[in-house]
Amino acid sequence: MSTAAADRVTPISDLDDGSSIDRVLIVGDLKRCTTRKGSDYLRLVVGDRTGSLPAVMWEPPSEVDGCHALRVVERVSGHPRYGRQVVVSELMESGPDEVDLSMLVAGPQQDPAVLERRLDGVLDGVEDPDLRTLLQKLLGPGGELRAPFLRATAAKYNHHAYPGGLLEHTLQVLEAVHSVAAQHPVIDRDLAVAGALLHDIGKLDTYDDDPIAAGFTDAGRLEGEIPLGYYRVRRAIDQAPGFPTERALGLLHIILSHHGLLDHGSPVVPSTREAVLVHAMDHLSSMLGAFDRLERESPAGETWSRYDHVLEASAWFPSEGRSET
Repeated sequence: MSTAAADRVTPISDLDDGSSIDRVLIVGDLKRCTTRKGSDYLRLVVGDRTGSLPAVMWEPPSEVDGCHALRVVERVSGHPRYGRQVVVSELMESGPDEVDLSMLVAGPQQDPAVLERRLDGVLDGVEDPDLRTLLQKLLGPGGELRAPFLRATAAKYNHHAYPGGLLEHTLQVLEAVHSVAAQHPVIDRDLAVAGALLHDIGKLDTYDDDPIAAGFTDAGRLEGEIPLGYYRVRRAIDQAPGFPTERALGLLHIILSHHGLLDHGSPVVPSTREAVLVHAMDHLSSMLGAFDRLERESPAGETWSRYDHVLEASAWFPSEGRSET
């Protein structure tokens, strides 16, 4: 295999300083800046399914917007201030035959079909008739939210930020909730499971369905994930004749409080056992998802990641414990 051919398949996280790149990558987080001498330059992030690297382009084109799969010509370099980054010389629109989503976009660790079967198993296990009917209407086979729920991202960047990420994250949360609830019989298991299933349902309206890099919708920016999720579920409950009032209050409270703190976007803090449990397992899944992201972004052979604002620390990945990309 030639050097150029080998470079095209080397994960971006494994490229050494001095490596040259001419390939299609995800390009985003664009920010136009000005040097001290008044010249325009571009700060951006480029990446593939293995991770991403900060980049700079000293002579940018007049128009580069959004987040796209673009053909990138660049080289990797070490900067004394900014660390490992890439210097981009050209950005070009990629042809349809150049874009391989399986190489560009990360995905769930399990086959989506397996995740879908796990979802149906959870739905079938809900015993409360009102909650079961509500969940089947929304997420069951043929449910009104089923299709977008299966393909949605859980975030723009921090954790499970890929198609199918919302389903994967939700299953992690609800299966952890189910396990903990089994150790605490006083917890209303069905209510906690329903809350875990629906806690992030507002993300269906928060992000668009771009398979390469989801962006915020207008509603996502103007209203936010939690209010959008609350109104989704509130409408469904209002359309369910005879839905018990206390059941509705308990479920909606889980959605409203699942970020845990007012400073983190929840309009109320958890005030029930079930809400505390869903918040705790949601936070756990999110943090572990951040570790997965950092591991993908870290070059092979490096045991420490860069500093991450989510963890407020660097992550350590001892060589014997690293997972395969």
